[in-house]
Amino acid sequence: MPPSLTLQPIGFVRTQKQVKFQALHQPVETQPERNVLELLPESGYREALHDLAGFSRIWLLWWFHRNTTWRPMVLPPRGPAQRRGVFATRSPHRPNPLGLTPVQLLRVDGLRLILGPCDLVDGTPVFDIKPYVPAYDSFPTENAGWIEEVDTALRSPPEFSVSFAPLAEEQAAWLIEGWSIDFRPRLIELLERDPTPHRTRRIRRRDGITFEIGCGAWRAFFKVKEKQVTVVSLDAAYPLRFLTDPKLTDIPDGAAQIAFIKKWGTAP
Repeated sequence: MPPSLTLQPIGFVRTQKQVKFQALHQPVETQPERNVLELLPESGYREALHDLAGFSRIWLLWWFHRNTTWRPMVLPPRGPAQRRGVFATRSPHRPNPLGLTPVQLLRVDGLRLILGPCDLVDGTPVFDIKPYVPAYDSFPTENAGWIEEVDTALRSPPEFSVSFAPLAEEQAAWLIEGWSIDFRPRLIELLERDPTPHRTRRIRRRDGITFEIGCGAWRAFFKVKEKQVTVVSLDAAYPLRFLTDPKLTDIPDGAAQIAFIKKWGTAP
């Protein structure tokens, strides 16, 4: 075997997800969502798509392009704070950061594949497309190891209830009305299950009573009393010196964060 192999992307996924926080660990297909796989205009790709429109679902083989390192033991975001072998998880921190995702194929439009919900961020490079064949690709009765225990726990009612203090409500409404930014559903989903500090879920303790959770380009501060979580305030995740640096042009929600800081300030 050669010491390395060379792969070339056949296209790139275009979604509204700019940061990992926006990409759910498993897409919710009951919610409407449209994504696009744009194939490169290489010779033969258009012909290679012949007959694919007859399939309602496809496999995408892709690259975790934002990862540069790997870890043999990882901390999955789901379940208790317990490290597991990376080959027993779907963590992006892999020796070769390859991803495999089944997605709904809604339409083939030239070199553009219109897809349903997916867990990929914008710009993800795709290496291959394969048809999903239910008779061969689905084994619902097989064992899923430690994930079965986590799924059983997730099917139970959430342990915590989440509410927003007046300031957090006002800030959230401002983001929605002025910038169409709403990360509350994902924030609530995480906090109502387990608000305790967790590196992968980006939850940490700020002081004796206040906690912080990273929400992609944003962050939220909250307090916990018994089984009640109260989100106290929201904040931009990036400091102003980064947001105003002309060399950093790809910060997600950059303009919204600058406007937020001008109106609300930022936490120390």
